[in-house]
Amino acid sequence: MSLLTVADLDAGYGDLQVLSGVDLDVDRGEYVTIVGPNGAGKSTAMKAVFGLAKHMGGRIEFGGQDITGLPPEQVIRHGLSYVPQNENVFSGLSVRENLEMGAYILDTVPEDRLEAVFERFPILRERQSQRAGSLSGGQQQMVAMGRALMLDPDLLMLDEPSAGLAPDLVAETFDRVDEINDAGTAILMVEQNAAEALRRCDRGYVLVGGENRITDDGRALLENEEVRREFLGG
Repeated sequence: MSLLTVADLDAGYGDLQVLSGVDLDVDRGEYVTIVGPNGAGKSTAMKAVFGLAKHMGGRIEFGGQDITGLPPEQVIRHGLSYVPQNENVFSGLSVRENLEMGAYILDTVPEDRLEAVFERFPILRERQSQRAGSLSGGQQQMVAMGRALMLDPDLLMLDEPSAGLAPDLVAETFDRVDEINDAGTAILMVEQNAAEALRRCDRGYVLVGGENRITDDGRALLENEEVRREFLGG
């Protein structure tokens, strides 16, 4: 049984429909990437799953339960976490406070989860008292991912995690995602660096014009002539 199943999804914002009949699924522990041109609806697909885009039709199930149309504060209780591309840290709060915010639905902050995040991102332990807004872009991305891991989610959704990072930090960010997935957390990611994302993931979806175009193993999509020509620059 799939961990996440999205069937015939229509979604958008206000009266604007962006997605039309989109299907996708993620198995437990799987690493899935969504690629496609700008405006294809990649981010909207994840936002619709997390309750941040308007649901207009179709069904979303997670862990066998219907979560269609639920708001984020309910979706997160089912075991999904989401890291948006922009404004993904509380810049005026310290690193530690940002991480603690990731456990806001709990009565107390689980110290074992905080320690697990510090072990995965050692620099955050060193900078835990520093204001998050003063960190580098790469370190802020670590804070955002660390906060999303505070509830030990079954699925981590990442929207363009390498966007805006210096080239030497892009590979490091991908390595971090690999490590999170290797530890058992399923990944659903939208990524501008499509070639690198497909090289690392288990499966990929190509969206075009808000609809499914191609679905295949990551490596197979890398070798697909149409995908290489239209989405990977040849």
